[in-house]
Amino acid sequence: MQAPDSGVERALDSVTDQMTMAYEAAEHGDHARALEIWGPLAHAGIARAQSNIGACFANGLGVAPDGTLAMRWLTLAAEAGDVVGQRNLATLYFKGELVELDAAAAARWYRAASEQGDAESQDMLSWLLVEGELLPPDYEEARRWAMAAAEQGVASAMTRLGMLYHNALGVTRDPAAAAQWWQKAAVLGDADGQAMLGAAHHMGAGIKRDSVAALTWLLRAQRRGSKLAGPFLSAAHAACTPAQRLEAERSAT
Repeated sequence: MQAPDSGVERALDSVTDQMTMAYEAAEHGDHARALEIWGPLAHAGIARAQSNIGACFANGLGVAPDGTLAMRWLTLAAEAGDVVGQRNLATLYFKGELVELDAAAAARWYRAASEQGDAESQDMLSWLLVEGELLPPDYEEARRWAMAAAEQGVASAMTRLGMLYHNALGVTRDPAAAAQWWQKAAVLGDADGQAMLGAAHHMGAGIKRDSVAALTWLLRAQRRGSKLAGPFLSAAHAACTPAQRLEAERSAT
């Protein structure tokens, strides 16, 4: 004979059902309805509901943007250990639009989310530690988090790993490793990875020199908005015969 559901199990089912309804409303653009559902759950201490409300206030979804309320709800979620809340709070500090920019706080919460395996946070933390504009650079840690994100399929992290090997930042310069990471990122559609792979093919750096492949990847990168493609395009174009240029144009579409 099957035992009846306990009150705790029924409560958990209720929370799950309500969260599902709220997500469905949000997916259909009805954030006001989603907030109506998340509100009582957030006040009851459900961290993901707190995170979602904070994100709505941060992005003006269903409500007017409000930095104070965004920070209040996201902080509650982040301190409760909700990984999305940690990432959203980090992003709030990083953007510095609704609250004062605080790179140290952004890094702290990106790191907390990264340690829970959040790929987006790992990628952002790696970027912050490489750029060195908002935080002191730490290339060794940047590589560690970029690797973690890359292993989860984040293309921009793969491109960053290529740049670290290309520029010998925290590692021995390794053109072959750089080209391998750019190849992986390029296939996944990362524009900067495509640009750097095109440049590598053009120069024969860590990969076989290939004029058609170089121009193809550079054209793809440019069309996707990469600013890294421009400096190489003229030389790559000049290195091709008319037939090769036509082939690259066709392949780049």
